[in-house]
Amino acid sequence: MRAWVFGVLGFAGLMAMAGTQVARGEGGDVIFADRFEGKLADGWKWLREQPGAWRIREGGLEIRALPGDANTVKNALLRPAPDRSAGAFAVEVTVSNLTPPTVQYEQLGITWYVDGKPVFKLVKERIDGGIYIIPGRKPVENVPIRLRLIVKGDHWIAQYRPAGEKEFLTAAEGTLPQPNNDEVSLQCYHGPEKEEHWMRFEDFRIVRWPQ
Repeated sequence: MRAWVFGVLGFAGLMAMAGTQVARGEGGDVIFADRFEGKLADGWKWLREQPGAWRIREGGLEIRALPGDANTVKNALLRPAPDRSAGAFAVEVTVSNLTPPTVQYEQLGITWYVDGKPVFKLVKERIDGGIYIIPGRKPVENVPIRLRLIVKGDHWIAQYRPAGEKEFLTAAEGTLPQPNNDEVSLQCYHGPEKEEHWMRFEDFRIVRWPQ
């Protein structure tokens, strides 16, 4: 499996804290939000932009999944991440496959960059015919998924909530490399070469998270 996650480790206390703070996190102060209404909000930039392979439509960002991997992904949308030393925060977005995935490792979600390099991802990914949340390889149905990445200093907690569910589930937790021009990205890749598989991102938010 090509899925890569750095620094996965156990710290049960942090996971327990995440589980008890779902409601507060959703109601935390908003650092940045983009509902993709007509255009992208200020502060985004494209990596390897393919202008004909992304669009804003009906309150969502839609990107065509093209062939490639973490190091060659096209139409990766990036913005600076909050200062990790200034307090905890959560990155959230809802992801959907507009076309059922058919290619091994076809995926969409959140990727974390440090010094221009991808070091972590929280994604919905097709693996060996199934659909999973990575990290953690948690099986899910092909439905819209709300992804949440909680960052507390060097620690992260990856959570997800399938459409129709009330509570977030924790997929995995671990550590990030030391901060160095951190960026957060929305992206998709490992798409088919000839068919058009479009991925949809909705209601992107970065919110403050209780300490």
